[in-house]
Amino acid sequence: MSDSYLISGGRPLKGEVVLSGAKNVALKTIIAALMFKGDVILKNIPRINDVIDLIELIKSLGAKAEFREKNTLIVNADGLKNNKVDLVNGSKIRVSFMLFAPLLYRFGECFVPNPGGCRIGARPIDRIVAGLVALGIVVTYDEGTGYFHAKINKKPKGKYRFEKPSHTGTELLMLIGLMTDHTVEIENVANEPEIDDLILYLNSSGANIVEDNNKLIINKISELKQKEAFTIMSDRNELVTYATLAIASHGDITVGPINENLIASFLDIMKNAGAGVEAISNYKYRFFYQGEIKPVDIETSPHPGFMTDWQPSWAIMMLKATGKSIIHERVFENRFSYVDELKKLGANIEFIESRVENPEFFYHFNHDKNKSYQQVIKIVGPSELHNAILNIADLRAGAALACGALLATGESVVNGASILERGYEDFVEKVKKLGGEIKKV
Repeated sequence: MSDSYLISGGRPLKGEVVLSGAKNVALKTIIAALMFKGDVILKNIPRINDVIDLIELIKSLGAKAEFREKNTLIVNADGLKNNKVDLVNGSKIRVSFMLFAPLLYRFGECFVPNPGGCRIGARPIDRIVAGLVALGIVVTYDEGTGYFHAKINKKPKGKYRFEKPSHTGTELLMLIGLMTDHTVEIENVANEPEIDDLILYLNSSGANIVEDNNKLIINKISELKQKEAFTIMSDRNELVTYATLAIASHGDITVGPINENLIASFLDIMKNAGAGVEAISNYKYRFFYQGEIKPVDIETSPHPGFMTDWQPSWAIMMLKATGKSIIHERVFENRFSYVDELKKLGANIEFIESRVENPEFFYHFNHDKNKSYQQVIKIVGPSELHNAILNIADLRAGAALACGALLATGESVVNGASILERGYEDFVEKVKKLGGEIKKV
C-alpha cells in the first residue's frame, strides 16, 4: 500500500482551498447519531481515514452508514446489535471511547477498549472515567484484556466538575446526560466551537442542552429524531495549515468557507507576524505574503486561545520568520514529534528549558513533578530548507512535515501519509491545485 508522499518543494503556493468538514465534529456527530431514532443525514462529512475507520467500526456493531454523495453520510442505528467494540477497530481511533454513550443508551451495558489515535500525550482517561462514575455509571477496567466495562444501574443524574477542561470528556458526558430522567450538570467544560456545533446538532433533533458560561445543563428528553439534514462546520485546523503555508512559501492562498468567530485569535496573530490577511467575505479569507515575516511567540491553550493543533503549522511559518520565536505547548506533553524531523530539512530549531511556577496548574495535562518534560522550542529563522526523508508520527505533525517539504528545495520523501490523511481530505489534490508538486508513492 502506498503510504508516502514524494514532494518537490521550493515554490510559492497560490490559489484557493475549499475547506472540508471539521474532523472533530464529523466523528462526534456520527457517534451521537447512534442514539437517534431512524435515519440521520449528515452533510460536509470529510472522507478522511478516521471517518472511514469509524464507519467500519459502527457497521461492525450492526449500525448502517453509507455515503449518499461525496460528503453526505446517512447513519441508521436501529439495527445496532453488539455492545462490545472490536479491539482492532476500536484501538485505531481515540474517538471510539465515546461509544460508551450510544452503547449504554441502547444496551445498558458495554465493553470498550482503551482508545487509540495519535500518541501526543497521555490524554488522561481518569478524568473522563471519574465523570462517568459521578453520574452513576459503573466502570471497571481489565488490564488483561485492555477493555473498560461500563454498566448503567439507574439513569444518570447529578453533577460533575472537571478538574481541567477536557474536549472529549465534555462531549461524552454530555451524551451520557441525554439519558437522564432528571438533570445533569457538567462544570468546567471545554468551550471549543466544535462542541458548540455538536450541541446545535443535538438540540435541533430534540435534545435540551443549555450552555451557561463554563457549565452545561442537560435536561430530560423523550427521544432524538432528526428533523432535517445537519451540515457540520468547516475545519479550522485545515485553514491554519494552508494559511501558514501560504505565508511561509511567499504565496497567496484564499481559504474558506469558515465563520470568522472560529479563527479570530489566529487572524490576530497572523497580522502580528506581518502576514497579509484579507477578509474577502464573511466566509472566505485571503492569506498572502507581503514582506518580511516577524517572529511571534505563542503558548497553546484551549479556545479562545491558540490551539494546540495549530502550533505545528505555526512552527513551519516561524522557520521563515526573521529572528527568534518561542512555542510553548501547554495542552499535551508529547506534541513536538516534528522537531527532529524538521532538523533533517535544515531547520534551526531546538528544545529549551522554561521554568514555570505551579506547573500542575499551568499545564492542562496531568503534570508529574518527578518527570522531565520538553514543552518549549526555540526557532531561529529564516531557515534555508533542503530535501530530506521524513517520518510522520502524528496527524498535525504530519501536516507540518509535508508543508516543510513543500518549502524545501529538492525532492523529499514523507513517510506515513495515512497518518496525515486521518484528518486531511484530498490533501494531494488540494496541494496540486495550489501549484505544489506532490504525489502519493
